Amino acid sequence: MAERAAIVTGGSSGIGFAIARMLLDEGYGVTVSARRPEKLEAAAADLAQNGGEVQHVAGNMASEEAVQQVVAAHRERFGRLDVLVNNAGVGIGAAVGESQTKFLDMQIGVNLRSYVLFYRECVELLKAAGAEHRNALVVNTSSIAGKKGEAWLSVYAATKHGVIGFTQAMNRELNGDGIKSCALCPGFVDTAMTDFVKGSVSPEDMIRPEDISEAVRMLLRVSPNCVIPELIFQRPGEAF
Repeated sequence: MAERAAIVTGGSSGIGFAIARMLLDEGYGVTVSARRPEKLEAAAADLAQNGGEVQHVAGNMASEEAVQQVVAAHRERFGRLDVLVNNAGVGIGAAVGESQTKFLDMQIGVNLRSYVLFYRECVELLKAAGAEHRNALVVNTSSIAGKKGEAWLSVYAATKHGVIGFTQAMNRELNGDGIKSCALCPGFVDTAMTDFVKGSVSPEDMIRPEDISEAVRMLLRVSPNCVIPELIFQRPGEAF
């Protein structure tokens, strides 16, 4: 049994997959979750090839029941939680006058509501880890869109602003329990979520998923005396 353990949502590809792989390299037992079972199963099999303990639990993170199932499966398998990575996300572009309620609810549900639910369901496990080593960590994937509003992606940007505000609140609430929270704010990362812009921004010029996972590796290694509440990732010469 791994000495430390982590949950990674949105772990079947992109940033989540890269973070899950890094955590396994660091010796963590990892539970990965994502919406599509077949894709998640393939990702988990890929992750397991390099050794380490990994399990996968599929579910729509907009569902409270799915969040609870992920946490229950993780608790049963590993019995502890040192790192929570809230990474599941969805972005659906639309002019505000054309916003469809189902897509509004989907983005709020996955990008923000699920993060709150995971904190709620995991807080006792995180507090136990914090009491043990004062370095429990929650990583919340926001976006550069969480730092500035974006036309056409207004709902997505609003949810990502919410992630930053919630992360700040959690640091004020939980730092005393040895639990740190960090909001990741990347610009365009070469993942499926940025396919819509690859006609104007070359994938070769985008941030790599491994850039994000290496930053999270750093968060694991700073002392209990250091809280890093936010990290911004941008391409060279790019301003926000």
